Amino acid sequence: MRRNTLKPIAAVTGSIALAATLSACGGNSAASDEKTVTVYSADGLKGENGDGWYDQVFKDFTKKTGIKVEYVEGGSGEMVQRAAREKSNTQADVIVTLPPFIQQADGKGLLQKYTPQGADQVDGADKAADGTWTSVVNNYFGFAYNKKDLKTAPTTWDELLDGKYKNKLQYSTPGVAGDGTAVVVKAMHDFGGKEPAMDYLKKLQANNVGPSASTGKLAPKVDKGELLVANGDVQMSFAQSKTMPNLGIWFPKKAGGKPTSFALPYAGGLVKNAPHSENGKKLLDFMLSTKAQQQVSSIGGGFSARKDVKATDENAIALAKVMDGVEIFEPDWNDIDKNLQTYVADWKSATGS
Repeated sequence: MRRNTLKPIAAVTGSIALAATLSACGGNSAASDEKTVTVYSADGLKGENGDGWYDQVFKDFTKKTGIKVEYVEGGSGEMVQRAAREKSNTQADVIVTLPPFIQQADGKGLLQKYTPQGADQVDGADKAADGTWTSVVNNYFGFAYNKKDLKTAPTTWDELLDGKYKNKLQYSTPGVAGDGTAVVVKAMHDFGGKEPAMDYLKKLQANNVGPSASTGKLAPKVDKGELLVANGDVQMSFAQSKTMPNLGIWFPKKAGGKPTSFALPYAGGLVKNAPHSENGKKLLDFMLSTKAQQQVSSIGGGFSARKDVKATDENAIALAKVMDGVEIFEPDWNDIDKNLQTYVADWKSATGS
């Protein structure tokens, strides 16, 4: 969710990288292949070993439709920036990012209205009122910690100011990474406003290794003990913990308060003037299909976007336990979208980043 450096990945059913496809014939040769759909997405849903939710969904989609999925992932902000740069020569058909970047894409006029099949079962807060985007996987913000070196998880923000966390703590870059931006959102909520949040993050900088363009790359460092604590999100951290046994999930709270989190869904939209808009519509429909939504927890380690899909698999039970006792709040995404650049600038000023 969150990389600044783009990571082109070969077509799920082919061996031609997207970068090569887009470079030919002035960058629009993909338009000649009507059996292709191009997805720009935040990272987290595609497995490092080909075992993620995207891997299964794209494979099943291609088998059913014959349409190959060309996939590029990066930080949520970078995906929007790339789509904006290509506005006069659109390459992507579908874009999937975390908030507030999906709202940002909408505000930049990058999305066209399309209501996928099954979207009527998605809560109103998890989709655009004007039909430009819909959540395809629900998720929650959280932190990761090393269970081997820390016998019990930290509980409060203040604990992270302790000297034992010096150069053992890191979080991804606000404004570039969705989860990095979420650190600022949660701090502003927990501390009661922008100023006290920035005061805290200024103090925390003494222990921070420094900005990271990728949230996903922090988890391996936590698992190995290079870091004790890093930011993440429940879906990604839970999925990574299957191969990283020392990775635990926790939710910081203010002293005397409750652990808090907020929904941080993967939201998908159809790109305006997409070269393969009909294929994009079919893929969005497929992502929200009952079968694909049932696989969100069993394969992806996330939460179904559809309220009529009740997962009962082993992962779903474990995820419910992770979220037990966590107070969920709803950020004002319109405010965050409107003032994101200001908040990021204030963060840079406070931390000297």
